[in-house]
Amino acid sequence: MNITDLLVMRILIVDDKIENINVLEDMLAREGFSNVVSTTDSRRTLDLVTAFDPDLILLDLMMPDLDGFAVLEQLSKRTSSDEFRPVMVLSADVTQEAKRRALSLGAKDFLTKPFDLIETLLRISNLLETCLLYKRLKNLASAEMPLPIWAKNEYQKTGK
Repeated sequence: MNITDLLVMRILIVDDKIENINVLEDMLAREGFSNVVSTTDSRRTLDLVTAFDPDLILLDLMMPDLDGFAVLEQLSKRTSSDEFRPVMVLSADVTQEAKRRALSLGAKDFLTKPFDLIETLLRISNLLETCLLYKRLKNLASAEMPLPIWAKNEYQKTGK
């Protein structure tokens, strides 16, 4: 897999603290990620998912109006069973209850703040790589598969 493939993937950041968004955007920009959209208003998440079609969502849990758990519930309701759009939760809530609840609602990873930038970047890359492999596998499965030679020969002999 080429790193360039990962750098063009789309990332959506949802966090009510602009300082956290700035840290994540700076880290991603330094590494070469260029398709990053952010919002401090979690109520805009679904609209941004529709418009931007992110490959990965970085989501805070403790936000006003609509918290991260509610966002995860909304996302799970509109995600089809053959779709893979990982969500990484970044939260200051260090309780097992928060981690288990977020993961049970569909989050694929969970990091607590303050987060280690290198670990965060590695986890983001891992999730994007998994997403890319999923898309490639899905494309292969939907592509028309050519018949192997033995099947063509059998068809010519028997017509079946």
